[in-house]
Amino acid sequence: MKLELLAEPYAVCTAPQPPGPGPGPLVAVLRDADGWTWVGPEAAAPQGATCRGGWRVLAVEGPLDFGLTGVLAALTAPLAQAGVPVFVLSTWSTDFLLVPGARLAATRAALTAAGHELTDAEDPG
Repeated sequence: MKLELLAEPYAVCTAPQPPGPGPGPLVAVLRDADGWTWVGPEAAAPQGATCRGGWRVLAVEGPLDFGLTGVLAALTAPLAQAGVPVFVLSTWSTDFLLVPGARLAATRAALTAAGHELTDAEDPG
């Protein structure tokens, strides 16, 4: 599979109230029984939220057909073997894997060894 590394670091945040979506090529606002989760560019993290930053985003080249199977398994299995934690989001058209920035070299090595192709996005700034 082909993946593109987004240029900027991301944050995963939790908040008791729904945060606004904010700017960026990927932003998600989700709710479950424990509250609200916000994912987006670290620089745009919502005020007052509890955040963990330093994530890097790999976007799977899409659009992906809804009938495809094993896409995430093919990507997360080599990362699990390399000891790289992931936070995964899916949209209508594709999947996104967030990996700790400190583990980016291990991520590249594991995915490349598994036959995947990684490219870097152009820096928007």
